[in-house]
Amino acid sequence: MTDDEATTPVRQLLHTRTVTCTGYLRSDGLFDIEGRLLDIKGRETEMPFGTIEAGGALHQMVIVMTVDANLVIQHVEARSEITPAPMCKQISHAYAALKGLKIGAGFKQRVTERVGGERGCTHLTELLGPMATTLIQTTAPLLREQMRLRETREPGFKRPKHWVIGTCHTYRTDGEAVRTLWPDHYEPGPSGKD
Repeated sequence: MTDDEATTPVRQLLHTRTVTCTGYLRSDGLFDIEGRLLDIKGRETEMPFGTIEAGGALHQMVIVMTVDANLVIQHVEARSEITPAPMCKQISHAYAALKGLKIGAGFKQRVTERVGGERGCTHLTELLGPMATTLIQTTAPLLREQMRLRETREPGFKRPKHWVIGTCHTYRTDGEAVRTLWPDHYEPGPSGKD
């Protein structure tokens, strides 16, 4: 036995949360983003409305969000398939209120206004965050290709400011990535250096 093994505490699995988000391009040109949340208990757990066996699900929830190429939500279907309380399943319909929202800056705030707190389910609402970033990852290659085509077909076409500029350290306005990828949007820092 190594020293590390001797000092590492034994762990007991109590809970596993798995969030899976998948992006699809539909035959009609829209995108479906499917989010799944699964909570599994590692040991038998007494809950107010019943007992969950070891290895049993506490939550199993699904949201399918249909979005257009402009990142506007066209349809939302939410399902709470397994929940700790029977009343949890009563609020899934509320997520239809997200229709018409654009995914981008301010999305989380607008979601909270429509389905936050008592107007929704904490877990379904939290699932929308990783679904939004999955949409971006799903659509980004297609949008980049569209921009490349426009540059070759439309003389003088200038790419609009990319949404990612200013969202993190790598894509800061005075950083090397912005200077390389979007030189028109590069802004030197106070020292004139990155």
